[in-house]
Amino acid sequence: MINALRTAATGMYAQELSVEVIANNLSNVNTTGFKRGKVEFQDLLYQTIQSTGTNNNQANAGNSAIQVGHGTKLVAVQKQFSQGDVNPTQAPLDVAINGNGFFQIQFTDGQTLFSRDGTFKLSANGQIVTTDGYLLQPNLSIPSDSEEINISPDGIVSVRVTGSDDTEEIGQIEMAKFINPAGLRNLGRNLYAQTSASGEPQFGSPDQDGFGSLMQGYLELSNVDVVEEMINMIVAQRAYEINSKVIKTSEEMLTMANNLRR
Repeated sequence: MINALRTAATGMYAQELSVEVIANNLSNVNTTGFKRGKVEFQDLLYQTIQSTGTNNNQANAGNSAIQVGHGTKLVAVQKQFSQGDVNPTQAPLDVAINGNGFFQIQFTDGQTLFSRDGTFKLSANGQIVTTDGYLLQPNLSIPSDSEEINISPDGIVSVRVTGSDDTEEIGQIEMAKFINPAGLRNLGRNLYAQTSASGEPQFGSPDQDGFGSLMQGYLELSNVDVVEEMINMIVAQRAYEINSKVIKTSEEMLTMANNLRR
């Protein structure tokens, strides 16, 4: 009975963490470029009470072993990098990635981070930055007298300055991709950092060599499916409830055993 108490407790703890992941998914349903997390469980060690083939009856020597498991644990929260819907904004510096790849963002310490959030702004000196003020890499500066900004699907950035009918190319947005994007480390602020699990980044131009194309005037929405998350929450809640009932039943059986009299 003591083992049953502890086994059910692992189930309750695992479902508690599962609900926390679901809560984070739902809270970011309107976060630009957010990718939902998916929980993954594993069973724990097993206690072997009787090994296969130890039965004295040779006719039953091939029977399965008697093994009792000791619960479950949450081993990973896997990011699902499926494409989110794109929403038109008409803002010239809003850029959505349609397909594979990440924007390169320079952090305050000079480290290169990665993001799917294409909500860009202009800094005081005309550089393209994120909402938090981090520079887009490679660094692109928009002339102060620009009247129009164009970003092509392959990342070419061009501007039309005051008094001119022609556009001038000022640079190109380059992207990064990973062999295992699910291995990236979440940093918050819609930023990711590479890890040994993600592999080294591969760099290239949008709309080429397996990189997604860019869509100016659009933003990629979260890929969270509210209905799916609600179903997952109900399943986790029921699993938590049934594990709590196992603990209650085990406690009642222990009470019966303790109340036995000769």
